[in-house]
Amino acid sequence: MTKQRVLVTGATGYIGGRLIKNLLERGHAVTATARSLDKLSCRPWAGHELVRLVKSDVLDQASLEQAMQDCTAAYYLVHSMQPGTLDYADKDRTAAANMARAAERQGLERIIYLGGLGDKDDKELSKHLRSRLEVANVLSQGRVPVTFFRAAQIIGAGSASFEILRFLTERLPVMITPRWVHTECQPIAVSNVIEYLAGCLDHPRTTGQTYDIGGPDILTYKQMFELYAQVAGLPRRILIPVPWLTPYLSSLWINFVTPIPTALAKPLVLGLRNRVVCSENRIREIIPQELLTCRQAINVALQKVQQLDVETCWSDAGFKPPPEWLDCGDAPYAGGTLHGLSYHIDIAASPEEVWPVVCALGGETGWYYGDYLWRLRGFMDRMVGGVGLRRGRRHPTELRVGDALDFWRVLQLEPERRLRLLAEMKVPGEALLDIELRPAGTAGERTELIQRSRFLPHGLWGLAYWYGTYPLHVLIFKGMLRKIAHQTGRPAGPAKLMDEKPTTSCALPR
Repeated sequence: MTKQRVLVTGATGYIGGRLIKNLLERGHAVTATARSLDKLSCRPWAGHELVRLVKSDVLDQASLEQAMQDCTAAYYLVHSMQPGTLDYADKDRTAAANMARAAERQGLERIIYLGGLGDKDDKELSKHLRSRLEVANVLSQGRVPVTFFRAAQIIGAGSASFEILRFLTERLPVMITPRWVHTECQPIAVSNVIEYLAGCLDHPRTTGQTYDIGGPDILTYKQMFELYAQVAGLPRRILIPVPWLTPYLSSLWINFVTPIPTALAKPLVLGLRNRVVCSENRIREIIPQELLTCRQAINVALQKVQQLDVETCWSDAGFKPPPEWLDCGDAPYAGGTLHGLSYHIDIAASPEEVWPVVCALGGETGWYYGDYLWRLRGFMDRMVGGVGLRRGRRHPTELRVGDALDFWRVLQLEPERRLRLLAEMKVPGEALLDIELRPAGTAGERTELIQRSRFLPHGLWGLAYWYGTYPLHVLIFKGMLRKIAHQTGRPAGPAKLMDEKPTTSCALPR
């Protein structure tokens, strides 16, 4: 087996994070790229001697070319189907064209792309599946040959498909379903997908070829719901198909019941009306492996969830770059007025003792104070198509940059010093929650815990939102500090308001 240096785009995504681990086990050197170096550096493989971390954006061809230096092959594992992206298909076409040109200019030998099953001649093919096929076509128009793997639903702990299946089945003993529950699909375990992606490097004849990949089972979605209930030990679920429940209405319902936001659920659900079954199985002879049945794949995924061993998650993808007002040097009048509310409290405990309490925020732990208000805000967010609180967190006590944390995203993480969260709920502006731990006392035996909320309003609605919710913010954030101090089990003073006036949008304390 020839060892290579390969580029993995979307390295912090669901497939990319798992693939890199497998490639390293095979002895390949990896250049891992993403839009956030902080997010890359938190991954378990980031410090491996064969890994090179590079900040790159597929919409920036120059950054791709720089990342491809010394690489012989590139994995293309990105897509623009994320909340807040209106025309993801157009962005995907642009990104794929950049990839093809960059690979050609850098002399790569091959591109390996994971897309979806679907018949391009099917007039009813969903926009999402058609976009996946268009990306393959754009990549193939370059001179660098493309290996295209076409998959249906990928079953694994943390995948969007699995989370939809899990939450719908667990939370709804009776389901009113659309007609797509009778559509056939051929799901595949994520471990089998990774084996195909990594294994093709050892088989040069796969270069420039297209392969359908699927597990051994062809099932309807109704059968998958029933199978999940059996594996999870749940009572038999009752499914009642009705003709008037359109895919769009289904996506709204999925947004309400599962952690998947409408912006992601809608294109996925629209694709469920299309039959996605392998038309050929040539890859099984080239890269033989034990294909997990759907029952086995669900069982493995459930064990991972129960053991809190989810390597990557659907919510890992789509990292939102920090707003410019966090760190900029524009004129004082630029960017607008940044509104804020800050409290601090003195705790008779070191930062090392306070940090675990701060790091456990969100998810099953909650926010220590006013959880009913947080749940109400999450419910309101779901009603308007936001992510709400249902995303929870990847692990109950561990955090890393880029993690989803209810309707926040971990933007900055400095253990025992700072946790900075960027809001991803629907809000008329940009919001940030900054928690800082400052050593106090002669030997750092005390902690000054500072909590800052920052809001950059968009227009009059943004201002109305800030002033309308200000009393609730006072109640919640002051109460949070007191409860965090209480959780340490050590004495603490009162939570006090810090005198910080509204300032420019480039003045966040560092």
